Amino acid sequence: MRNTNNRLARTLARTALVLTSATALAFGLTACGGTGTDSGDGKTVTVYSADGVGDWYKSQFAKFKDQTGIAVNLVEAGSGEVVNRVDKEQSNPQADVIVTLPPFMQKADKQGLLQPSGVDTAAFPAADKDAGGKWVTLAGNYLCFIANPSVDAAKLTWDDLLKPEFQGKLQYSTPGQAGDGTAVLILLQQLYGKQGALDYLTKLQANNVGPSSSTGKLQAKVDKGEILIANGDIQMNLATVKEKGSKFSVFFPAAADGKSSTVALPYLVGLAKGAPHTDEGKKLIEFLLSADVQKTLPEANAVSARTDAKDAPAAGNGPSPAALVKNVEIVRPDWNQVLTDLDADVAAYQKATGS
Repeated sequence: MRNTNNRLARTLARTALVLTSATALAFGLTACGGTGTDSGDGKTVTVYSADGVGDWYKSQFAKFKDQTGIAVNLVEAGSGEVVNRVDKEQSNPQADVIVTLPPFMQKADKQGLLQPSGVDTAAFPAADKDAGGKWVTLAGNYLCFIANPSVDAAKLTWDDLLKPEFQGKLQYSTPGQAGDGTAVLILLQQLYGKQGALDYLTKLQANNVGPSSSTGKLQAKVDKGEILIANGDIQMNLATVKEKGSKFSVFFPAAADGKSSTVALPYLVGLAKGAPHTDEGKKLIEFLLSADVQKTLPEANAVSARTDAKDAPAAGNGPSPAALVKNVEIVRPDWNQVLTDLDADVAAYQKATGS
Protein backbone atom coordinates (compact mmCIF):
# COMPACT_ATOMS: atom_id res chain seq x y z
CA MET A 1 0.00 0.00 0.00
CA ARG A 2 1.31 3.45 -0.86
CA ASN A 3 2.09 5.52 2.19
CA THR A 4 -0.13 8.45 2.99
CA ASN A 5 2.34 11.21 2.27
CA ASN A 6 3.29 9.87 -1.15
CA ARG A 7 -0.32 9.25 -2.13
CA LEU A 8 -1.34 12.72 -0.97
CA ALA A 9 1.44 14.29 -3.02
CA ARG A 10 0.37 12.36 -6.09
CA THR A 11 -3.27 13.28 -5.51
CA LEU A 12 -2.55 16.99 -5.34
CA ALA A 13 -0.24 16.85 -8.34
CA ARG A 14 -2.51 14.88 -10.62
CA THR A 15 -5.50 17.14 -10.10
CA ALA A 16 -3.62 20.46 -9.91
CA LEU A 17 -5.29 23.07 -12.08
CA VAL A 18 -3.22 25.95 -10.74
CA LEU A 19 -0.27 26.84 -12.95
CA THR A 20 2.93 25.62 -11.34
CA SER A 21 5.96 27.85 -11.02
CA ALA A 22 9.55 27.21 -11.99
CA THR A 23 10.09 25.82 -8.52
CA ALA A 24 7.63 22.98 -9.04
CA LEU A 25 8.36 19.44 -7.99
CA ALA A 26 11.51 17.83 -9.33
CA PHE A 27 11.04 14.87 -11.60
CA GLY A 28 11.32 11.32 -10.31
CA LEU A 29 12.16 8.30 -12.44
CA THR A 30 9.92 5.27 -12.01
CA ALA A 31 10.77 2.97 -14.89
CA CYS A 32 13.78 1.42 -16.56
CA GLY A 33 16.66 3.80 -17.05
CA GLY A 34 16.57 7.57 -16.92
CA THR A 35 15.26 10.29 -19.17
CA GLY A 36 16.17 9.68 -22.80
CA THR A 37 18.13 6.49 -22.20
CA ASP A 38 17.76 3.58 -24.60
CA SER A 39 17.23 -0.07 -23.87
CA GLY A 40 20.01 -2.39 -24.99
CA ASP A 41 18.76 -2.70 -28.57
CA GLY A 42 17.99 0.99 -28.95
CA LYS A 43 14.20 0.58 -28.89
CA THR A 44 12.76 2.86 -26.28
CA VAL A 45 10.16 5.54 -25.66
CA THR A 46 10.18 8.19 -22.95
CA VAL A 47 6.94 9.30 -21.31
CA TYR A 48 6.62 12.48 -19.24
CA SER A 49 3.42 12.09 -17.22
CA ALA A 50 1.38 13.72 -14.53
CA ASP A 51 1.49 11.31 -11.62
CA GLY A 52 -1.37 9.30 -10.19
CA VAL A 53 -1.69 6.18 -12.33
CA GLY A 54 1.80 4.77 -11.91
CA ASP A 55 0.69 1.26 -10.95
CA TRP A 56 -1.49 1.02 -14.06
CA TYR A 57 1.38 2.26 -16.19
CA LYS A 58 3.68 -0.40 -14.76
CA SER A 59 1.47 -3.27 -15.84
CA GLN A 60 0.61 -1.82 -19.25
CA PHE A 61 4.17 -0.84 -20.13
CA ALA A 62 5.28 -4.39 -19.34
CA LYS A 63 2.69 -5.72 -21.79
CA PHE A 64 3.80 -3.18 -24.39
CA LYS A 65 7.42 -4.29 -24.12
CA ASP A 66 6.41 -7.96 -24.39
CA GLN A 67 4.42 -7.22 -27.55
CA THR A 68 6.79 -4.80 -29.28
CA GLY A 69 10.22 -5.14 -27.68
CA ILE A 70 10.12 -1.41 -26.93
CA ALA A 71 11.07 -0.36 -23.40
CA VAL A 72 9.44 2.62 -21.67
CA ASN A 73 11.14 5.24 -19.53
CA LEU A 74 8.49 6.82 -17.31
CA VAL A 75 9.12 10.23 -15.76
CA GLU A 76 6.40 11.46 -13.39
CA ALA A 77 5.79 14.92 -11.95
CA GLY A 78 3.06 17.48 -11.33
CA SER A 79 0.74 18.39 -14.18
CA GLY A 80 2.26 21.79 -14.82
CA GLU A 81 5.86 20.70 -14.34
CA VAL A 82 5.48 18.11 -17.10
CA VAL A 83 4.85 20.93 -19.57
CA ASN A 84 7.48 23.20 -18.01
CA ARG A 85 10.12 20.49 -18.42
CA VAL A 86 9.26 19.82 -22.07
CA ASP A 87 9.37 23.56 -22.74
CA LYS A 88 12.82 23.91 -21.17
CA GLU A 89 14.13 20.99 -23.22
CA GLN A 90 13.04 22.29 -26.63
CA SER A 91 16.65 22.68 -27.80
CA ASN A 92 17.34 19.06 -26.85
CA PRO A 93 14.01 17.18 -26.68
CA GLN A 94 13.88 14.20 -24.33
CA ALA A 95 10.18 13.33 -24.10
CA ASP A 96 8.39 11.33 -26.76
CA VAL A 97 4.95 11.14 -25.17
CA ILE A 98 3.31 13.69 -22.88
CA VAL A 99 0.49 12.90 -20.45
CA THR A 100 -0.97 15.71 -18.37
CA LEU A 101 -4.25 17.30 -17.27
CA PRO A 102 -6.17 20.30 -18.57
CA PRO A 103 -5.49 23.14 -18.87
CA PHE A 104 -1.83 22.15 -19.08
CA MET A 105 -2.15 20.11 -22.28
CA GLN A 106 -3.83 23.12 -23.86
CA LYS A 107 -0.93 25.22 -22.60
CA ALA A 108 1.52 22.79 -24.23
CA ASP A 109 -0.35 23.08 -27.50
CA LYS A 110 -0.25 26.88 -27.38
CA GLN A 111 3.49 26.74 -26.75
CA GLY A 112 4.04 24.52 -29.80
CA LEU A 113 5.16 21.50 -27.79
CA LEU A 114 2.87 18.95 -29.48
CA GLN A 115 2.52 17.37 -32.91
CA PRO A 116 -0.32 15.29 -34.38
CA SER A 117 0.25 11.63 -33.54
CA GLY A 118 -1.62 10.25 -36.52
CA VAL A 119 -3.12 7.58 -34.26
CA ASP A 120 -6.68 6.47 -35.07
CA THR A 121 -8.99 8.04 -32.45
CA ALA A 122 -12.29 7.37 -34.22
CA ALA A 123 -13.58 5.47 -31.17
CA PHE A 124 -13.22 8.59 -29.01
CA PRO A 125 -15.96 11.28 -29.00
CA ALA A 126 -15.07 14.71 -30.34
CA ALA A 127 -15.30 16.21 -26.85
CA ASP A 128 -12.50 13.91 -25.69
CA LYS A 129 -9.88 14.80 -28.28
CA ASP A 130 -8.23 17.69 -30.07
CA ALA A 131 -9.66 18.40 -33.51
CA GLY A 132 -6.12 18.71 -34.83
CA GLY A 133 -5.05 15.31 -33.53
CA LYS A 134 -2.57 16.62 -30.96
CA TRP A 135 -4.13 15.08 -27.85
CA VAL A 136 -6.82 12.63 -26.77
CA THR A 137 -8.23 11.48 -23.43
CA LEU A 138 -6.15 8.64 -22.04
CA ALA A 139 -8.01 8.17 -18.74
CA GLY A 140 -11.09 9.92 -17.43
CA ASN A 141 -11.34 11.32 -13.91
CA TYR A 142 -14.06 13.51 -12.42
CA LEU A 143 -14.73 15.91 -9.58
CA CYS A 144 -17.00 14.48 -6.89
CA PHE A 145 -18.00 14.96 -3.25
CA ILE A 146 -17.87 12.53 -0.35
CA ALA A 147 -20.17 12.16 2.63
CA ASN A 148 -20.01 10.48 6.02
CA PRO A 149 -22.22 7.34 6.19
CA SER A 150 -24.60 9.20 8.54
CA VAL A 151 -25.66 11.44 5.65
CA ASP A 152 -28.11 10.40 2.93
CA ALA A 153 -25.87 11.82 0.24
CA ALA A 154 -27.82 10.47 -2.74
CA LYS A 155 -30.47 13.19 -2.31
CA LEU A 156 -28.24 16.15 -1.53
CA THR A 157 -28.46 19.27 -3.67
CA TRP A 158 -26.21 22.31 -3.84
CA ASP A 159 -28.88 24.21 -1.92
CA ASP A 160 -28.87 21.54 0.80
CA LEU A 161 -25.22 22.19 1.45
CA LEU A 162 -26.17 25.72 2.55
CA LYS A 163 -28.45 24.46 5.35
CA PRO A 164 -27.56 25.25 9.00
CA GLU A 165 -27.29 21.54 9.80
CA PHE A 166 -23.97 21.49 7.97
CA GLN A 167 -22.50 24.47 9.82
CA GLY A 168 -18.95 23.53 10.80
CA LYS A 169 -19.44 20.11 9.20
CA LEU A 170 -18.48 20.88 5.61
CA GLN A 171 -15.14 21.64 4.03
CA TYR A 172 -13.79 21.93 0.51
CA SER A 173 -10.23 22.43 -0.63
CA THR A 174 -9.38 25.99 -1.53
CA PRO A 175 -9.54 27.15 -5.17
CA GLY A 176 -6.16 28.43 -6.23
CA GLN A 177 -4.38 26.10 -3.81
CA ALA A 178 -5.79 22.63 -4.51
CA GLY A 179 -6.73 21.27 -7.90
CA ASP A 180 -10.02 19.72 -6.84
CA GLY A 181 -10.96 22.94 -5.04
CA THR A 182 -10.29 24.87 -8.22
CA ALA A 183 -12.50 22.36 -10.03
CA VAL A 184 -15.34 23.17 -7.60
CA LEU A 185 -15.11 26.82 -8.63
CA ILE A 186 -15.02 25.89 -12.32
CA LEU A 187 -18.06 23.61 -12.03
CA LEU A 188 -20.10 26.24 -10.17
CA GLN A 189 -19.17 28.78 -12.84
CA GLN A 190 -20.52 26.40 -15.46
CA LEU A 191 -23.77 25.92 -13.50
CA TYR A 192 -24.44 29.46 -12.26
CA GLY A 193 -22.14 31.79 -14.17
CA LYS A 194 -19.11 33.50 -12.69
CA GLN A 195 -20.97 35.92 -10.41
CA GLY A 196 -23.47 33.25 -9.42
CA ALA A 197 -20.62 30.94 -8.41
CA LEU A 198 -19.11 33.66 -6.23
CA ASP A 199 -22.49 34.38 -4.65
CA TYR A 200 -23.00 30.70 -3.85
CA LEU A 201 -19.54 30.19 -2.37
CA THR A 202 -19.95 33.34 -0.27
CA LYS A 203 -23.10 31.81 1.25
CA LEU A 204 -21.35 28.47 1.71
CA GLN A 205 -18.70 30.13 3.89
CA ALA A 206 -21.18 30.03 6.78
CA ASN A 207 -20.81 26.24 6.82
CA ASN A 208 -17.23 25.88 5.61
CA VAL A 209 -14.79 24.80 8.33
CA GLY A 210 -12.05 26.84 6.70
CA PRO A 211 -9.42 26.83 3.99
CA SER A 212 -7.61 23.62 3.08
CA SER A 213 -4.76 23.27 0.63
CA SER A 214 -5.17 19.50 0.67
CA THR A 215 -8.13 17.64 -0.78
CA GLY A 216 -6.70 14.29 0.27
CA LYS A 217 -6.62 15.15 3.98
CA LEU A 218 -10.37 15.77 3.96
CA GLN A 219 -11.07 12.08 3.35
CA ALA A 220 -10.03 10.94 6.83
CA LYS A 221 -11.99 13.77 8.43
CA VAL A 222 -15.17 12.69 6.64
CA ASP A 223 -14.57 9.03 7.44
CA LYS A 224 -14.16 9.82 11.17
CA GLY A 225 -17.17 12.14 11.25
CA GLU A 226 -15.14 15.24 12.11
CA ILE A 227 -16.88 16.77 9.11
CA LEU A 228 -19.77 15.35 7.10
CA ILE A 229 -19.17 16.64 3.57
CA ALA A 230 -16.05 17.34 1.50
CA ASN A 231 -14.98 17.53 -2.12
CA GLY A 232 -12.73 15.04 -3.88
CA ASP A 233 -12.26 13.22 -7.15
CA ILE A 234 -13.33 9.75 -8.20
CA GLN A 235 -9.90 8.28 -8.72
CA MET A 236 -8.54 9.40 -5.36
CA ASN A 237 -11.66 8.57 -3.38
CA LEU A 238 -12.21 5.10 -4.83
CA ALA A 239 -8.54 4.27 -4.28
CA THR A 240 -8.91 5.22 -0.61
CA VAL A 241 -12.05 3.10 -0.24
CA LYS A 242 -10.27 0.09 -1.77
CA GLU A 243 -6.94 0.52 -0.02
CA LYS A 244 -8.04 1.72 3.43
CA GLY A 245 -11.59 0.46 3.68
CA SER A 246 -13.03 3.96 4.09
CA LYS A 247 -16.81 4.02 4.47
CA PHE A 248 -17.64 7.43 3.03
CA SER A 249 -19.93 7.57 0.00
CA VAL A 250 -19.21 9.32 -3.29
CA PHE A 251 -21.89 11.66 -4.64
CA PHE A 252 -22.55 14.57 -6.97
CA PRO A 253 -24.70 17.44 -5.63
CA ALA A 254 -27.82 18.08 -7.69
CA ALA A 255 -29.08 21.40 -8.96
CA ALA A 256 -32.61 22.65 -8.27
CA ASP A 257 -33.91 20.61 -11.21
CA GLY A 258 -32.59 17.42 -9.63
CA LYS A 259 -29.83 16.90 -12.18
CA SER A 260 -26.31 16.16 -10.94
CA SER A 261 -23.20 17.42 -12.71
CA THR A 262 -19.47 17.02 -12.53
CA VAL A 263 -16.47 18.45 -14.32
CA ALA A 264 -14.15 16.19 -16.29
CA LEU A 265 -10.51 16.18 -15.15
CA PRO A 266 -8.97 13.72 -17.63
CA TYR A 267 -5.44 12.59 -18.26
CA LEU A 268 -4.66 13.67 -21.83
CA VAL A 269 -1.98 12.09 -24.00
CA GLY A 270 -0.09 13.57 -26.93
CA LEU A 271 3.06 13.17 -29.00
CA ALA A 272 5.84 15.64 -28.20
CA LYS A 273 7.06 17.85 -31.00
CA GLY A 274 10.61 16.88 -31.91
CA ALA A 275 10.24 13.54 -30.10
CA PRO A 276 13.55 11.66 -30.45
CA HIS A 277 11.66 8.37 -30.84
CA THR A 278 8.61 9.42 -32.82
CA ASP A 279 7.70 6.02 -34.24
CA GLU A 280 7.98 4.31 -30.86
CA GLY A 281 5.95 7.11 -29.27
CA LYS A 282 3.16 6.64 -31.82
CA LYS A 283 3.15 2.91 -31.19
CA LEU A 284 2.83 3.44 -27.44
CA ILE A 285 -0.04 5.92 -27.80
CA GLU A 286 -1.82 3.52 -30.16
CA PHE A 287 -1.35 0.71 -27.63
CA LEU A 288 -2.62 2.74 -24.66
CA LEU A 289 -5.70 3.86 -26.59
CA SER A 290 -6.58 0.34 -27.76
CA ALA A 291 -9.85 -1.16 -26.56
CA ASP A 292 -8.15 -3.96 -24.61
CA VAL A 293 -5.95 -1.58 -22.65
CA GLN A 294 -8.69 1.01 -22.13
CA LYS A 295 -10.89 -1.68 -20.58
CA THR A 296 -8.30 -2.08 -17.80
CA LEU A 297 -8.69 1.54 -16.62
CA PRO A 298 -11.01 0.59 -13.73
CA GLU A 299 -7.89 -0.96 -12.17
CA ALA A 300 -6.60 2.61 -11.92
CA ASN A 301 -10.01 3.92 -10.72
CA ALA A 302 -10.34 5.76 -14.01
CA VAL A 303 -12.83 5.76 -16.89
CA SER A 304 -12.26 5.15 -20.58
CA ALA A 305 -13.57 7.67 -23.09
CA ARG A 306 -13.71 5.00 -25.81
CA THR A 307 -17.28 4.34 -26.90
CA ASP A 308 -16.64 0.59 -26.82
CA ALA A 309 -14.91 0.50 -23.40
CA LYS A 310 -17.04 2.75 -21.19
CA ASP A 311 -18.80 -0.12 -19.39
CA ALA A 312 -15.70 -2.02 -18.30
CA PRO A 313 -16.41 -3.82 -15.00
CA ALA A 314 -15.04 -2.62 -11.69
CA ALA A 315 -11.75 -4.02 -10.43
CA GLY A 316 -12.60 -5.88 -7.21
CA ASN A 317 -15.51 -4.89 -5.00
CA GLY A 318 -17.51 -1.71 -5.31
CA PRO A 319 -18.86 0.32 -8.21
CA SER A 320 -16.76 1.15 -11.24
CA PRO A 321 -15.89 4.79 -11.92
CA ALA A 322 -17.98 4.57 -15.09
CA ALA A 323 -21.02 3.40 -13.10
CA LEU A 324 -20.74 6.35 -10.73
CA VAL A 325 -20.91 8.94 -13.52
CA LYS A 326 -23.37 7.06 -15.73
CA ASN A 327 -26.34 9.31 -14.91
CA VAL A 328 -24.33 12.43 -14.14
CA GLU A 329 -24.00 15.28 -16.61
CA ILE A 330 -20.32 15.72 -17.42
CA VAL A 331 -19.32 19.34 -17.93
CA ARG A 332 -16.35 19.86 -20.22
CA PRO A 333 -15.13 23.43 -19.86
CA ASP A 334 -13.36 25.41 -22.52
CA TRP A 335 -9.96 24.79 -20.97
CA ASN A 336 -8.28 27.39 -23.14
CA GLN A 337 -10.59 29.98 -21.61
CA VAL A 338 -10.05 28.53 -18.12
CA LEU A 339 -6.32 28.95 -18.62
CA THR A 340 -6.74 32.56 -19.69
CA ASP A 341 -9.06 33.53 -16.81
CA LEU A 342 -7.64 31.45 -13.95
CA ASP A 343 -5.63 34.09 -12.08
CA ALA A 344 -8.44 36.64 -12.21
CA ASP A 345 -11.06 34.07 -11.19
CA VAL A 346 -9.07 32.95 -8.15
CA ALA A 347 -8.52 36.58 -7.11
CA ALA A 348 -12.26 37.25 -7.40
CA TYR A 349 -12.99 34.15 -5.28
CA GLN A 350 -10.58 35.26 -2.57
CA LYS A 351 -12.13 38.72 -2.44
CA ALA A 352 -15.72 37.38 -2.33
CA THR A 353 -15.12 34.82 0.40
CA GLY A 354 -12.40 36.55 2.38
CA SER A 355 -10.12 33.53 1.91
